[in-house]
Amino acid sequence: MQVHQISVFLENRVGRLEEVTRVLADNDINIRALSLADTSDFGILRLIVNKPDEAVRILREGGFTVRENDVIAVEVDDRPGGLANILELFSRAGISVEYMYAFVERHSGNAVMIFRVESVPRAIKALQDAGITLLSDEQVCSL
Repeated sequence: MQVHQISVFLENRVGRLEEVTRVLADNDINIRALSLADTSDFGILRLIVNKPDEAVRILREGGFTVRENDVIAVEVDDRPGGLANILELFSRAGISVEYMYAFVERHSGNAVMIFRVESVPRAIKALQDAGITLLSDEQVCSL
């Protein structure tokens, strides 16, 4: 199970991040998770939203540079070692994690980890073989 992620490339200038979020808000697109990484000149805003196809279209029409990726979403137990166990599975399977970020699931209080890995199919197989449940786009957006 893969989750659709949008990456938006932004110049580091006042108000640019607000412009992205305003365009999404004005089009009734809800941000479920995000990560922002920056350098001195630009940033990469990674988003999981409730209407990814519409968000991509609207952002591109607004002049933003947008890229789409598949990521993996896993609910992780909120206890010491919860994340370490998932990372150990990847390590044993020889899967490199490119980046990750998290948000807290409202009802259970568990973390939902978003992983971008070098091989999504291998990562999915490793997690499923270990009995780990992966979340779909719909599940992530309904949390």
